[in-house]
Amino acid sequence: MAVNTDKNSYTILFAVVMVVVVGSILAFTASSLKPNIEENERMEKQQNILYAIGINGNEGPSDISFISTSEVAEAFSTKISEQLVLESKDGQIIQVMTREDYMAANNKQEPYLIDVKKQQTRAKEGKSRFLPLFVGEMEGKTVYVAPIRGKGLWDEIWGYVAVDENMVVKGTFFDHAGETPGLGANIKQRYFMDDFYGEHLLSESGAFKGINVAKGNNDPKNERKEDHAVDALAGATITGDGIANMIKKDLKLYLPYFQTLKNN
Repeated sequence: MAVNTDKNSYTILFAVVMVVVVGSILAFTASSLKPNIEENERMEKQQNILYAIGINGNEGPSDISFISTSEVAEAFSTKISEQLVLESKDGQIIQVMTREDYMAANNKQEPYLIDVKKQQTRAKEGKSRFLPLFVGEMEGKTVYVAPIRGKGLWDEIWGYVAVDENMVVKGTFFDHAGETPGLGANIKQRYFMDDFYGEHLLSESGAFKGINVAKGNNDPKNERKEDHAVDALAGATITGDGIANMIKKDLKLYLPYFQTLKNN
Protein backbone atom coordinates (compact mmCIF):
# COMPACT_ATOMS: atom_id res chain seq x y z
CA MET A 1 0.00 0.00 0.00
CA ALA A 2 1.38 3.42 -0.96
CA VAL A 3 2.20 5.84 1.83
CA ASN A 4 0.43 9.16 1.67
CA THR A 5 3.26 11.60 2.09
CA ASP A 6 0.89 14.59 2.01
CA LYS A 7 -0.61 13.82 5.42
CA ASN A 8 0.50 15.86 8.43
CA SER A 9 1.09 12.70 10.43
CA TYR A 10 3.68 11.56 7.87
CA THR A 11 5.51 14.88 8.09
CA ILE A 12 5.56 14.74 11.89
CA LEU A 13 6.71 11.11 11.93
CA PHE A 14 9.46 11.84 9.39
CA ALA A 15 10.67 14.81 11.46
CA VAL A 16 10.74 12.71 14.63
CA VAL A 17 12.68 9.91 12.95
CA MET A 18 15.22 12.38 11.52
CA VAL A 19 15.71 14.04 14.91
CA VAL A 20 16.32 10.66 16.54
CA VAL A 21 18.68 9.49 13.80
CA VAL A 22 20.68 12.74 13.60
CA GLY A 23 20.76 13.04 17.38
CA SER A 24 22.08 9.50 17.71
CA ILE A 25 24.77 10.15 15.11
CA LEU A 26 25.86 13.37 16.85
CA ALA A 27 25.88 11.68 20.27
CA PHE A 28 27.99 8.82 18.94
CA THR A 29 30.38 11.23 17.23
CA ALA A 30 30.75 13.37 20.36
CA SER A 31 31.34 10.28 22.50
CA SER A 32 33.92 8.83 20.13
CA LEU A 33 35.76 12.15 19.83
CA LYS A 34 35.70 12.95 23.57
CA PRO A 35 39.18 11.49 24.28
CA ASN A 36 40.67 13.55 21.43
CA ILE A 37 38.87 16.70 22.59
CA GLU A 38 40.11 16.24 26.16
CA GLU A 39 43.66 15.60 24.97
CA ASN A 40 43.60 18.74 22.82
CA GLU A 41 42.33 20.75 25.78
CA ARG A 42 45.12 19.39 27.97
CA MET A 43 47.82 20.25 25.46
CA GLU A 44 46.44 23.72 24.79
CA LYS A 45 46.31 24.68 28.46
CA GLN A 46 49.79 23.30 29.11
CA GLN A 47 51.18 25.13 26.08
CA ASN A 48 49.60 28.40 27.26
CA ILE A 49 51.02 28.04 30.79
CA LEU A 50 54.47 27.20 29.44
CA TYR A 51 54.33 30.13 27.02
CA ALA A 52 53.80 32.51 29.94
CA ILE A 53 57.13 31.41 31.47
CA GLY A 54 59.01 31.64 28.19
CA ILE A 55 58.86 27.99 27.14
CA ASN A 56 57.87 28.26 23.51
CA GLY A 57 58.98 27.79 19.94
CA ASN A 58 59.50 31.48 19.14
CA GLU A 59 62.37 32.25 16.78
CA GLY A 60 62.03 35.77 15.40
CA PRO A 61 61.26 39.02 17.24
CA SER A 62 57.54 38.79 16.52
CA ASP A 63 56.89 35.04 16.27
CA ILE A 64 54.31 33.34 18.44
CA SER A 65 54.89 29.63 18.44
CA PHE A 66 54.10 27.03 21.06
CA ILE A 67 56.31 24.06 21.73
CA SER A 68 55.22 21.03 19.75
CA THR A 69 52.43 18.76 20.94
CA SER A 70 54.94 15.91 21.11
CA GLU A 71 57.04 17.86 23.65
CA VAL A 72 54.42 19.60 25.75
CA ALA A 73 53.67 16.82 28.25
CA GLU A 74 57.33 16.29 29.18
CA ALA A 75 58.05 20.02 29.26
CA PHE A 76 55.09 20.65 31.54
CA SER A 77 56.11 17.91 33.94
CA THR A 78 59.72 19.14 34.13
CA LYS A 79 59.28 22.94 33.93
CA ILE A 80 56.27 23.19 36.23
CA SER A 81 57.62 21.98 39.55
CA GLU A 82 54.41 22.36 41.54
CA GLN A 83 50.68 22.78 40.99
CA LEU A 84 48.76 24.42 43.80
CA VAL A 85 45.06 25.09 44.26
CA LEU A 86 44.02 27.92 46.57
CA GLU A 87 40.52 27.77 47.96
CA SER A 88 39.30 31.33 48.31
CA LYS A 89 36.19 33.05 49.64
CA ASP A 90 35.43 36.73 50.16
CA GLY A 91 39.01 37.63 49.27
CA GLN A 92 40.56 35.31 51.82
CA ILE A 93 42.52 32.10 51.27
CA ILE A 94 40.82 29.26 53.16
CA GLN A 95 43.39 26.61 52.34
CA VAL A 96 46.24 25.80 49.98
CA MET A 97 46.09 22.37 48.39
CA THR A 98 48.77 20.42 46.61
CA ARG A 99 47.99 18.83 43.26
CA GLU A 100 47.60 15.46 44.93
CA ASP A 101 45.23 16.73 47.63
CA TYR A 102 43.07 18.57 45.09
CA MET A 103 42.86 15.61 42.73
CA ALA A 104 41.97 13.24 45.57
CA ALA A 105 39.05 15.46 46.53
CA ASN A 106 37.87 16.31 42.99
CA ASN A 107 37.57 13.11 40.96
CA LYS A 108 41.24 13.16 39.93
CA GLN A 109 40.83 16.38 37.96
CA GLU A 110 44.15 18.05 37.17
CA PRO A 111 44.46 21.62 38.53
CA TYR A 112 45.25 23.02 35.06
CA LEU A 113 41.84 21.80 33.88
CA ILE A 114 39.94 23.86 36.47
CA ASP A 115 37.27 25.88 34.63
CA VAL A 116 37.91 29.48 35.68
CA LYS A 117 34.51 30.60 34.38
CA LYS A 118 32.71 28.07 36.56
CA GLN A 119 34.76 29.15 39.55
CA GLN A 120 33.76 32.76 38.92
CA THR A 121 30.12 31.66 38.93
CA ARG A 122 30.65 29.86 42.25
CA ALA A 123 32.01 33.07 43.75
CA LYS A 124 28.98 35.05 42.53
CA GLU A 125 26.77 32.49 44.25
CA GLY A 126 28.57 33.14 47.52
CA LYS A 127 30.51 29.88 47.45
CA SER A 128 34.24 29.34 47.78
CA ARG A 129 36.21 29.06 44.57
CA PHE A 130 39.34 27.24 43.47
CA LEU A 131 42.31 29.25 42.17
CA PRO A 132 44.96 27.21 40.35
CA LEU A 133 48.56 28.37 40.63
CA PHE A 134 51.48 26.83 38.75
CA VAL A 135 55.03 27.10 40.05
CA GLY A 136 57.96 27.04 37.67
CA GLU A 137 61.33 28.64 36.99
CA MET A 138 62.28 31.49 34.70
CA GLU A 139 65.66 33.16 34.40
CA GLY A 140 66.83 31.13 37.38
CA LYS A 141 64.08 32.39 39.68
CA THR A 142 60.78 30.95 40.87
CA VAL A 143 57.71 32.22 39.04
CA TYR A 144 54.01 31.65 39.58
CA VAL A 145 51.47 31.37 36.76
CA ALA A 146 47.79 32.17 37.31
CA PRO A 147 44.89 31.92 34.84
CA ILE A 148 42.59 34.90 34.29
CA ARG A 149 39.29 35.25 32.42
CA GLY A 150 37.10 38.19 31.47
CA LYS A 151 34.99 39.89 28.81
CA GLY A 152 36.17 41.67 25.69
CA LEU A 153 34.10 43.62 23.17
CA TRP A 154 32.31 40.67 21.60
CA ASP A 155 33.03 37.61 23.67
CA GLU A 156 35.22 36.09 26.34
CA ILE A 157 38.94 36.79 26.69
CA TRP A 158 41.37 34.89 28.87
CA GLY A 159 45.03 34.35 29.58
CA TYR A 160 47.85 33.30 31.88
CA VAL A 161 50.12 35.69 33.77
CA ALA A 162 53.46 34.71 35.26
CA VAL A 163 54.72 36.76 38.22
CA ASP A 164 57.55 36.55 40.70
CA GLU A 165 57.10 36.56 44.50
CA ASN A 166 56.79 40.38 44.41
CA MET A 167 54.00 40.14 41.84
CA VAL A 168 56.14 41.62 39.07
CA VAL A 169 55.02 40.28 35.69
CA LYS A 170 57.48 37.90 34.03
CA GLY A 171 55.35 36.76 31.11
CA THR A 172 51.83 36.61 29.72
CA PHE A 173 49.66 34.83 27.25
CA PHE A 174 46.30 36.23 26.10
CA ASP A 175 43.63 34.78 23.84
CA HIS A 176 40.06 35.52 22.80
CA ALA A 177 36.91 33.92 21.45
CA GLY A 178 35.86 36.49 18.87
CA GLU A 179 37.51 39.91 19.05
CA THR A 180 37.78 42.03 15.90
CA PRO A 181 40.64 40.95 13.57
CA GLY A 182 43.36 43.60 13.41
CA LEU A 183 41.98 45.40 16.46
CA GLY A 184 40.95 43.62 19.67
CA ALA A 185 42.25 40.31 18.32
CA ASN A 186 45.74 41.80 18.58
CA ILE A 187 45.81 40.95 22.30
CA LYS A 188 47.23 37.68 21.03
CA GLN A 189 50.09 39.44 19.25
CA ARG A 190 53.52 39.13 20.76
CA TYR A 191 54.26 42.87 20.76
CA PHE A 192 51.26 43.44 23.03
CA MET A 193 51.91 40.53 25.37
CA ASP A 194 55.60 41.43 25.70
CA ASP A 195 54.70 44.96 26.88
CA PHE A 196 53.57 43.50 30.20
CA TYR A 197 56.99 42.07 31.04
CA GLY A 198 58.39 43.77 34.14
CA GLU A 199 55.19 45.62 35.02
CA HIS A 200 54.45 45.84 38.75
CA LEU A 201 51.06 44.73 40.03
CA LEU A 202 51.66 46.21 43.50
CA SER A 203 52.32 49.74 44.70
CA GLU A 204 55.37 50.57 46.79
CA SER A 205 53.25 50.08 49.90
CA GLY A 206 52.16 46.61 48.74
CA ALA A 207 48.61 47.53 47.70
CA PHE A 208 47.28 45.77 44.62
CA LYS A 209 47.08 48.20 41.67
CA GLY A 210 46.92 45.97 38.60
CA ILE A 211 47.81 47.16 35.10
CA ASN A 212 45.79 49.58 33.00
CA VAL A 213 45.72 49.30 29.22
CA ALA A 214 45.73 53.03 28.60
CA LYS A 215 45.68 55.39 25.65
CA GLY A 216 48.35 58.07 25.62
CA ASN A 217 50.15 57.02 28.78
CA ASN A 218 53.25 58.89 27.53
CA ASP A 219 55.31 55.72 27.73
CA PRO A 220 55.03 54.21 24.23
CA LYS A 221 58.05 51.97 24.74
CA ASN A 222 56.79 50.79 28.13
CA GLU A 223 60.06 51.67 29.82
CA ARG A 224 58.39 52.76 33.08
CA LYS A 225 57.51 49.52 34.78
CA GLU A 226 56.06 50.96 37.98
CA ASP A 227 53.35 53.11 36.36
CA HIS A 228 50.84 50.24 36.30
CA ALA A 229 50.05 50.85 32.63
CA VAL A 230 50.82 49.63 29.13
CA ASP A 231 49.90 51.24 25.83
CA ALA A 232 46.43 50.45 24.52
CA LEU A 233 45.83 48.77 21.19
CA ALA A 234 44.60 51.13 18.47
CA GLY A 235 40.85 50.85 17.99
CA ALA A 236 40.42 48.29 20.76
CA THR A 237 39.51 50.31 23.85
CA ILE A 238 36.88 47.94 25.19
CA THR A 239 39.04 44.84 24.67
CA GLY A 240 41.94 46.61 26.39
CA ASP A 241 39.68 47.53 29.29
CA GLY A 242 38.69 43.86 29.46
CA ILE A 243 42.36 42.86 29.81
CA ALA A 244 42.89 45.41 32.59
CA ASN A 245 39.71 44.38 34.39
CA MET A 246 40.47 40.66 34.41
CA ILE A 247 44.01 41.29 35.64
CA LYS A 248 42.73 43.41 38.51
CA LYS A 249 39.78 41.17 39.33
CA ASP A 250 41.43 37.75 39.10
CA LEU A 251 45.03 38.34 40.09
CA LYS A 252 44.06 40.35 43.17
CA LEU A 253 42.57 37.13 44.56
CA TYR A 254 46.09 35.72 44.81
CA LEU A 255 47.45 38.64 46.84
CA PRO A 256 46.92 36.98 50.28
CA TYR A 257 49.00 34.01 49.12
CA PHE A 258 51.89 36.20 47.96
CA GLN A 259 51.75 38.11 51.22
CA THR A 260 52.38 34.82 53.04
CA LEU A 261 55.45 34.23 50.84
CA LYS A 262 56.93 37.51 52.08
CA ASN A 263 56.23 36.60 55.68
CA ASN A 264 57.96 33.20 55.45
